[in-house]
Amino acid sequence: MRAGSLIPLVVGMSVLSACSSSDNAGSTGNTVTQASYGAWPSTLNAARISEGGASIGGLMVDGDSVYWLEARPAEQGRNVVMRIEGDATPVDVTSAPFNVRTRVHEYGGAAWQVDGGEVFFSHFVDNRLYRQPSDGEPAALTSESNLRYADCTIDRARERLLCVREDHRKDGEPVNGLVAVSLKGGAEDKLLWQESDFVAAPRLSADGSKLAWISWNHPNMPWDHTALWVADIGNDGALRNVRRINEGVDESAVEPQWSPDGQLYFVSDRSGWWNLRRWSSEDGVAAVLEREAEFAGPLWQLGQRSYRLLSADEAVVTFSREGYQRIGLLDLGSSELREYDIPYIAQGAPDVVGRNAWFIGYSETEPTAVVRLNLDSGEHAAVYRSAQAPLAPEAVSKAQSFQYATAGGATAHAFFYPPHNPGYQAPAGERPPAVVFIHGGPTGQAMPRFNPNIQYWTQRGIAVIDVNYRGSAGYGREYRNLLREQWGVVDVEDAVNAARHAVEQGWADPDRLAIRGGSAGGYTTLAALAFHDLFAVGANYYGVSDIEALARDTHKFESRYLDSLIGPYPQARDRYIERSPIHHLDGFDRPLIVFQGLDDKVVPPNQSEMIVEALKTRGVPVAYVAFEGEGHGFRSSVNQIRSLEAELYFYGEVLGFKPADEIEPVAIIRPQE
Repeated sequence: MRAGSLIPLVVGMSVLSACSSSDNAGSTGNTVTQASYGAWPSTLNAARISEGGASIGGLMVDGDSVYWLEARPAEQGRNVVMRIEGDATPVDVTSAPFNVRTRVHEYGGAAWQVDGGEVFFSHFVDNRLYRQPSDGEPAALTSESNLRYADCTIDRARERLLCVREDHRKDGEPVNGLVAVSLKGGAEDKLLWQESDFVAAPRLSADGSKLAWISWNHPNMPWDHTALWVADIGNDGALRNVRRINEGVDESAVEPQWSPDGQLYFVSDRSGWWNLRRWSSEDGVAAVLEREAEFAGPLWQLGQRSYRLLSADEAVVTFSREGYQRIGLLDLGSSELREYDIPYIAQGAPDVVGRNAWFIGYSETEPTAVVRLNLDSGEHAAVYRSAQAPLAPEAVSKAQSFQYATAGGATAHAFFYPPHNPGYQAPAGERPPAVVFIHGGPTGQAMPRFNPNIQYWTQRGIAVIDVNYRGSAGYGREYRNLLREQWGVVDVEDAVNAARHAVEQGWADPDRLAIRGGSAGGYTTLAALAFHDLFAVGANYYGVSDIEALARDTHKFESRYLDSLIGPYPQARDRYIERSPIHHLDGFDRPLIVFQGLDDKVVPPNQSEMIVEALKTRGVPVAYVAFEGEGHGFRSSVNQIRSLEAELYFYGEVLGFKPADEIEPVAIIRPQE
């Protein structure tokens, strides 16, 4: 989708910055203007964020060329494959109207593959697979039907793609399986394996003789428990001698990759952390590296890759430790790990050309970049950015990590971003408003990287608290499992206690606290407003208001997710009602703004409409902003701009500050109306 006294425990910096005027003035030496928090002007407006908001990911190497996927809000969210060769200017590989995207598992991912200069991709409009040669136009490989494809591996020896297929041709849940698609086109795909509810990551061995993949069944999610499979490939291309290699082990095994010498590597959390392991038919499974760090993340989208084998001896790995992402070079024999001290957070998908590793990198002060790292010298450079940096480095509010005590003596994690805009300071003694960010998932993770949507608030004199509540990824399986049957309890407690901690530290005004979140984060937002009175206002982006309705009406991938988050339905129906904000509006008296895509299949519009109508009836100030043609997350730049500006306007109206921005007013339904 996605109380108690507070004692500061561990702080990620030597001293967390209080929100004093000297902090906000910066060190530019320019004249400082006094203005109330929330009213600071900024050149980082919503339009600039959206127009420069192309996101990049899914990096791959093919020969000496580097490819990646770019999503462009200015083109209604169209996804484009791009390529760079050497020091040349990056170019578009796929052209309009093609949109390289898939909706397998609804969240998609792994919609394309490249080999020998040819790009194979799924077109979002018709769900067909296409083959595009390096010097030609795309040609369809599959027919028009209610089938979706993703996560394909190229089997050149047999002239086919090995893909995950999701079959929507019949009523009921779609059926997932592994299929072979001819590279010549014009033929029906051939089913290879269909023995589980979900399947992912088909990976072919270097000699083409074996295939590995993972699968899982309801009610598990891929971060709960997966099976890892290996099969031989017969002369006819069929799978033979299919066997599971982690039988009886309770683990999330993900990201299989074959080494040149025929050993299978994968990432497993059987130790409590997602660490790298390997398997061979002779020796079975062995640990490659065991650290209290996460070398993978929750498989929300297909195609996730956090490491790349360079040879039988080395691998480039990315991993998360204490909330921060890193990149390193791992000796597969000695388990020696060399970490690179570079100003980029490596967000997965590393690939290699010679001794250069390429990855999608984030920094504290600049937008996402395609980064090249020399594995021998450590020299690095950003060769392409998703956008120009909208702020000077000294104008960026940097994440400050902290841990804090929460309910039941537990510890939770968060990042604090103080208000920061050089040239402006607040009147002495004034505390800033603060917005608590709740990430989606709920099995997700907030990361300390440059995020213009966070800087939008800090630039205007509003603090941000980005919470990794119990259940978040990045801190090991035990921490992740603390959310089991506790969704709507521990996540809410941790959001509330993070805000209280900020108040106690002097970082925020206790009377001007806001909470916002999307999808699962929207649910936590609604629950915090329904069951607690700490926050003065909230913003709900396509969040869940009725958990029971979600259990009855959602897509296959998440249809049993609530079994682990709440409990089996309908057996635990009382718990669903108990934790659904829609059933507990007696204490819901804080203003709320709601944003919803009317084509959302993950959290249907009726979830938002129910809470809006209920608050109208109760006389609670509420605003509803709905967008035609948008799904789960807003892709259109126009709608991205409108939602961010509307949220700022709403906070200003409720919290009593006037933004410096010129914003089209939002229709707020108030009690007297």
